Amino acid sequence: MDFDTLTAEAVVLLQRLIATPRTSRNETAAADIFAHFIEDFGLPFHRHGNNIWVVGADFDASRPTLLLNAHIDTVRPVAAWTRDPHTPVIDGDRLYGLGANDDGASLVSLLQAFRVLSRRRQPYNLVFLASAEEEVSGRDGIESVIPLLPHIDVALVGEPTGMQPAIAEKGLMVLDCTAYGRAGHAARDEGDNAIYRALPDIEWLRTYRFPQVSPLLGPVKMSVTVVQAGTQHNVVPDRCTFTVDVRTNECYTNEEVFEQVRRALSSDVVARSFRLGSSAIDAAHPLVRRALDLGPTPDGRPRAVFGSPTLSDQALMPWPSMKMGPGDSARSHTADEYILLSEIRGAIDDYVTMLDGLELA
Repeated sequence: MDFDTLTAEAVVLLQRLIATPRTSRNETAAADIFAHFIEDFGLPFHRHGNNIWVVGADFDASRPTLLLNAHIDTVRPVAAWTRDPHTPVIDGDRLYGLGANDDGASLVSLLQAFRVLSRRRQPYNLVFLASAEEEVSGRDGIESVIPLLPHIDVALVGEPTGMQPAIAEKGLMVLDCTAYGRAGHAARDEGDNAIYRALPDIEWLRTYRFPQVSPLLGPVKMSVTVVQAGTQHNVVPDRCTFTVDVRTNECYTNEEVFEQVRRALSSDVVARSFRLGSSAIDAAHPLVRRALDLGPTPDGRPRAVFGSPTLSDQALMPWPSMKMGPGDSARSHTADEYILLSEIRGAIDDYVTMLDGLELA
């Protein structure tokens, strides 16, 4: 097993992906490139929209099935980039480019691990999935593919965690709130200012603490992120709308949090969706134990489980899942995003070592 060659191949693929704009819902060209690479590797694949998956050749329905998943799409580049986000540049150990860290490195590393692992008979079935629309939790992403996959027992989701095993992940719920008043002339004592109606609700959202705190994910976090009101300076606004970003822990469902917020606020409250719930996997699961048995991470840090505040395709998975991948979440969605070539090599090695011969049953 030549990890130098595996790494070199992974880097070439990642460079091609960086050079191809692939923001969410616009991944077709990148999915085409990815499919061509898989074909060149001699792997028969399935495609639904811009989601691509491969099922291990020796699939046996009597065995448990492990899914390897990472996403192909990126966010839009922020304005502060000092280099072309779609020009892959290697500078020493760094590979710069949009999506290098989130989530290209995990994507190409898991693909290489799949290739190695599927050459040997494993005590489980192996499925690799490159999913689309992850950054927007789009309905044409993994959610559209789940009914087409074989039965899955557990998933390993590649996301930049520094190869630390994230065994829990916060959910996401977005609330649209509206406070109503009555319009009037600002120069006279008339009208009912909707902004003032909204202020006590916004203050409650800022200060309220849900009593159940997760040991891994901490408390439920609510943040008012958008406020809109008024049409001109001399008109008392009759409507104030505000948006709330809610990150839920595993102690509450999104529906439970919504009901408590709705009862507490005088404003109208509408949830955009309840579908992105918190997720967790038992710390005693064989996949988690095998991750910890790897010892220190490739950069020498002690390996330990943690809870992730960021959302991934785990939120839409109906089976247990663990998040673990190369890179650093702090580099995601930032200007001059990069991945270390050594992180890719270390990830391929770790994935193969962790999963080879893993007993899931």
